Amino acid sequence: MRIGELSRRTGVSERGLRYYEEQGLLSPRRLPSGYREFAEADVVTVRRIRSLLAAGLSTSVIARVLPCMDEDGEVLIPTYAEQLADLVAERDRISGAIADLQATQAALDAIIAAGQAVDLPDLADACPLGYAEAEAVAG
Repeated sequence: MRIGELSRRTGVSERGLRYYEEQGLLSPRRLPSGYREFAEADVVTVRRIRSLLAAGLSTSVIARVLPCMDEDGEVLIPTYAEQLADLVAERDRISGAIADLQATQAALDAIIAAGQAVDLPDLADACPLGYAEAEAVAG
């Protein structure tokens, strides 16, 4: 399939797919015309790349991890020792980000709970904004 079809099927722009290729994440076959030809398996690979990017992994880490995964995303072979250290550091960074997000979520939950316990007219009295501004922000 050509790059446009892969783009449509994965939701990744053609430019993004070219970037993945530049980073060594995809290796399409080149036709004599110079066009890229992607395999059906590349659809799964692109979706996996997107998932790993969304998890916070860099393209350089993904390039080292992808060859170690099967079609179902399971790890087939162990990574090299230096990769393992990078992956542990990346996992720790992601764990820290998750903890920060959970703390932010807890703070927002407390603010929301406090706000739901107060009627809007009471909120207007407690809010540094005027009643009209508070009402506009609320809804």
